[in-house]
Amino acid sequence: MFNWFQRLLPRTGDFFGMFEAHAATVVGAADALTKLVDGGTLHSEYIAEIHDREHEADDIIREVLTTVRRTFLTPFDRGAITSLIGAMDDAIDEMQSTARAVDVYELRTFEPEMREMVAMISEAASLTAEAMPLLRDITRNGTRIHEITEKVVRLEGDADDAHAVGLKRAFQEQIDRPMQFMVSREIYKHLERITDAFEDVANEIDGIVIDHA
Repeated sequence: MFNWFQRLLPRTGDFFGMFEAHAATVVGAADALTKLVDGGTLHSEYIAEIHDREHEADDIIREVLTTVRRTFLTPFDRGAITSLIGAMDDAIDEMQSTARAVDVYELRTFEPEMREMVAMISEAASLTAEAMPLLRDITRNGTRIHEITEKVVRLEGDADDAHAVGLKRAFQEQIDRPMQFMVSREIYKHLERITDAFEDVANEIDGIVIDHA
């Protein structure tokens, strides 16, 4: 009976293609977030683009989860697949949360440390996108993958430093404007969560490499 059931299941799924497609949505959202905080005039368009990329990412993660359930043979452990795509999705979800906060509070100017953190987010997104196709051959690409994940983790640490400096400066400059400080603190919170999510992505990738190198 079990052998009969196995024959009904797809032997493989294009998980690598889905990883790469999801990473592309993350890069697109990060690019739009960069334009948003750089002071461009097309705020609503950039916010809409982030929302669009997040919706595309949702479609992909649903496809991944469905394929995991229906596929008998997977390139990695099922838990590793869902954890990796979930961490990537957390990053783009927080980008959307940032865009929503910017829209709600009608922000048009951004503090230097916010722009600095977004630049790090954009770099982490690009590094993540570079890592995805390398997972197709971990043995050959293990060294480069490790370099990428190390860089993403360092970026998270640098972002933490920028967050601390920016939040302290916002408090000092906005001490007589508590509502404005609360807005700044919320934006910093979302930006920090994005970088935390990318660190989680790096850790998930490292776990896969350790298991399959």
